[in-house]
Amino acid sequence: MTDEELDRYARHIVLRQVGGAGQQRLKAARIAVVGAGGIGSAVIPALAGAGVGRLTIVDGDTVELSNLQRQPLYRSDQVGEGKSVIAGKFVNALNPFVDVVVISCRIDADNATELLAGHDLILDGTDNFATRLIVSDTAVRLGIPLLSAAAAQFQGQVGLFRGHVAGAPCYRCFVGDAFDADDCDTCAEQGVLGALVGTVGQYAALVAIRAIVGIEPDAAGKLFLFDGAALEWRTMRLPADPECKACG
Repeated sequence: MTDEELDRYARHIVLRQVGGAGQQRLKAARIAVVGAGGIGSAVIPALAGAGVGRLTIVDGDTVELSNLQRQPLYRSDQVGEGKSVIAGKFVNALNPFVDVVVISCRIDADNATELLAGHDLILDGTDNFATRLIVSDTAVRLGIPLLSAAAAQFQGQVGLFRGHVAGAPCYRCFVGDAFDADDCDTCAEQGVLGALVGTVGQYAALVAIRAIVGIEPDAAGKLFLFDGAALEWRTMRLPADPECKACG
């Protein structure tokens, strides 16, 4: 690391659990963030500030006025612009030592393997089961850990999945063949607290950093649930599904 990097990451390096070796692991890490919405708006700055070597940002959406309540990466004068492009510029301005790759398209079954291959961790902050399951199945197939984060109303959840490891659950083990019905409630109908989304996104970034640095205990196989109304966290241990069509 350069002298400037040593100064930039000094507060990390003095931590016993991180140190110089841990910061080097962050510098060498390649993380794909799928979704630059509410979760991504918290995750992307945290990972860029932490010194992750390469951040790939995948999002084909544009900024809408209703996003600004929970997506502080964006401003009112950026409504209509591409989220991934704005997020990439933010990372460049925040930390020039991070190599940012901007992918301005929606991830789907046809392009997921190409977009996600070669990463050390995939962080999914998307908002529908169809996309989450595509990302999860691809992560299992590629042998890459998946960190999934979601938030709605006052509820949030974060889980680290190593479905490519024998006996460990993947995201599909958790939700099965879940799907989004045509009449399912959406964020626009149910609402979501902006600060709740930021809390869950920052927590996901913390789990990601722990995983890259190698801080024990490993969080894989656990689901962390946050109740923003009660201000309570609780943890569930997830079993692997031996009949799972992705990892079973």
